[in-house]
Amino acid sequence: MIISPHDQGTDEWLAARLGKPSASMFSKLITMTGKPSASADGYINQLLGERLTGKSEPHYQSEAMALGTEREPLARADYEFISGNKVDQVGFILDDSESYGCSPDGLIGDSSEGGLEIKCPAQTTQAGYWRDKQSGVKRYYQQIQGCMWVTDRKWWDFFSYHPGMPFVLVRVKRDEDYIEKLSEQVLLATSTIEKERRKQHERSERV
Repeated sequence: MIISPHDQGTDEWLAARLGKPSASMFSKLITMTGKPSASADGYINQLLGERLTGKSEPHYQSEAMALGTEREPLARADYEFISGNKVDQVGFILDDSESYGCSPDGLIGDSSEGGLEIKCPAQTTQAGYWRDKQSGVKRYYQQIQGCMWVTDRKWWDFFSYHPGMPFVLVRVKRDEDYIEKLSEQVLLATSTIEKERRKQHERSERV
């Protein structure tokens, strides 16, 4: 496991994850039920384009997304107060081959313990998460299990926060059966990307 020293959102952080499958996007490779996702080819094409050009396409950030990013430090402080856990902030974490990774909202305890996924959704979504505590976990299951796979952690806390509303805190345990299926799809994607990149390189050399 390789931990990038760069803060999330910086140019250096973006460069570290360029062209690599990231846990926040694992849902494009595998469904929650463990089946290959119909979005896989499109995501592989996106990552291949990034590998070939060294650039990512512009991403649109909605007002709600910007507000969620702005509220994340408040949510993290709230989580620490409620849980009593100290959260260590990290950048992009890569596997040893530097082929894929994740950007946790925090790591907790030593290497055998857990991590944190923070969401700061709109109030309607927060109300839904509060009424059905597992609904948020299900929505981000691939990301949460993917983070545990990359970091080799045993559990992950899902914490959803909206000012003036009840918080949602759910501890998710490592699911080895699901991680086995997830890893197969991620490794298949990285293998496909590398194979196509080499083919393009060989074509360029012949020209």
